[in-house]
Amino acid sequence: MKKRILILCTGNSCRSQMAEGFLKSFDKNLEVYSAGTKPADKVNPFAIKAMGEVGIDIISGVAENVDQYLSQSFDYVITVCDNAKETCPVFMGDVKHRLHIGFVDPADAVGTEEEVMPVYRRVRDEIKKEFHEFYKKELLEK
Repeated sequence: MKKRILILCTGNSCRSQMAEGFLKSFDKNLEVYSAGTKPADKVNPFAIKAMGEVGIDIISGVAENVDQYLSQSFDYVITVCDNAKETCPVFMGDVKHRLHIGFVDPADAVGTEEEVMPVYRRVRDEIKKEFHEFYKKELLEK
């Protein structure tokens, strides 16, 4: 049976998009979605570039509002926002497991592309590591 996973953030433009991309790359049989409580206009171009550097294309991603998923059921809902100024969304739909795997927001990085890309790469690599652990522990062993 396919596992259905929803990854939540505030803007759905960086961390949740990267996490969705990694989970889909780990296992094509997973149904993975991401959404935000206040979706951005588009996926962050630095996030797209950082993921492209590791061979994962998220350029076609769309920042979606969590409201469209409220009537659906999921095996896992995972929040990824970790900044004090953000409020992680609470998903009130039918969920078997709720998890928080938090990361700093790379969109807070300021400066030139050369200055901000190392932040995106670091967060990307942290997301890959944490979500691969989640995949191995929660999805492969069950």
